[in-house]
Amino acid sequence: MNQQIEKYNGKKVMIVGLGITGISLVRFFSEQSAAIIINDAKSRNEIVPTLSKLKSVSYTGIFGKHPETLEEAGNPDYIILSPGISLKLPFIEEAIKRDLPVLGEIELAYRHMDAPIAAITGTNGKTTTTALLGDMMQRAGIKHEVVGNIGTAAVSKVKNLTADAYCIMEISSFQLETVIDFKPKVAALLNITPDHLNRHKSIENYADLKFKIFSNQNAEDVAVINADDEICKQFMEKKAKLKAELMFFSRCIPLQKGIFIKDGKMVVQDDQRSAIIIDREKILLPGDHNLENAMAAVGMAWVMNVPLETIRESLEKFRGVEHRIEMVEINQGITFINDSKATNPDAAIKAILSVKDPIILLAGGMDKGNDFTEFIEAFDKRVKKVIVYGETAEKLAHKCSELGFYEAIKTDDLEEAFRTACEEALPGDTILLSPACASWDMYENYEARGNHFKKLVQKFNQK
Repeated sequence: MNQQIEKYNGKKVMIVGLGITGISLVRFFSEQSAAIIINDAKSRNEIVPTLSKLKSVSYTGIFGKHPETLEEAGNPDYIILSPGISLKLPFIEEAIKRDLPVLGEIELAYRHMDAPIAAITGTNGKTTTTALLGDMMQRAGIKHEVVGNIGTAAVSKVKNLTADAYCIMEISSFQLETVIDFKPKVAALLNITPDHLNRHKSIENYADLKFKIFSNQNAEDVAVINADDEICKQFMEKKAKLKAELMFFSRCIPLQKGIFIKDGKMVVQDDQRSAIIIDREKILLPGDHNLENAMAAVGMAWVMNVPLETIRESLEKFRGVEHRIEMVEINQGITFINDSKATNPDAAIKAILSVKDPIILLAGGMDKGNDFTEFIEAFDKRVKKVIVYGETAEKLAHKCSELGFYEAIKTDDLEEAFRTACEEALPGDTILLSPACASWDMYENYEARGNHFKKLVQKFNQK
């Protein structure tokens, strides 16, 4: 058993943030017979549906605000943070100064599992790569759980994550903020582009967090890194001194060691062996970005000794994940694609370049402080109109005009944007939801936004 495991019987445990992860945390500590304190900035009335899932659990609630002091928080023995909760909250800063345990959910789960971990991070492609690696493990019949930022809290699966299983984990920058001892057997960094700068303040801080995934690895572990990514390369040259064995992947250049393309085929090569994995054209997932995702998954599967024929079968058959360049419907000659998971400009650019033109693009949402210049420049000869909505509508419309793209239409919300797009669309057009922004100005998460889009498509089909 993991030597770091702790006993919580009778201990006061405060859980901050009551989303999907928070619910799993409450259930975990309830099973540990802890005295649970729940804190969420939303009022009790705002989270009634969430609290209804905890009817059988005994807890003390602090709702509608975060406490200012540890005393106001109930003097907990442990503070456990859901992803995205700021470490700068006054009572959390006080707890850290007093050396009170302040743990993120990923760190907590790590301390209670024995399974070797395969962890994936990056600005874009995390979910696809994580799901693809999970698909390879599934086809190979290898015991595993797919957890983390992909939508299943790791702590909810710790009972299954024994030494004979693998933990396949998607990790965000928010989750990496609270890593302490977390140590994956193999970890992949897919790419780094500006994102969440409203929280992390600079690309340097953001890159520091992404590279934190490797911080506790040693020479027996493996780091899989994108050799084509400029920020990754710069960080490696200036700052990173990784202890793990390095395995790079590149779709642009041949490598002496790693995963690369040669004569139209994906090749893997390490110090002991090499293999041709698959013809590039046989990979089902479309686009250069998905080729990079596939390379990262292949590198991790190779290290984990997944059979070559299974890796190949997965690449030929895996269709991708919901809300990421998801084909919803073709109706009246119009193609509808849901890419709600594109919560930053770089992800949306990849979708635009992957989708058949002409495109009517739906974009907007919460402003994370991103610059939309490159995003709008990618419209060239592909996007015929962009319908903008939400918090960033004015910013996007202004930037379009500034860059000479005059086919932007402002709307209030996604429903109005969808209706406008349908009025503008002609047979042969693609209506693409690829917001380039977070969903939190109007939706609980990107899944809720994508599901709303799909319901709107369903209504359109019934006309």
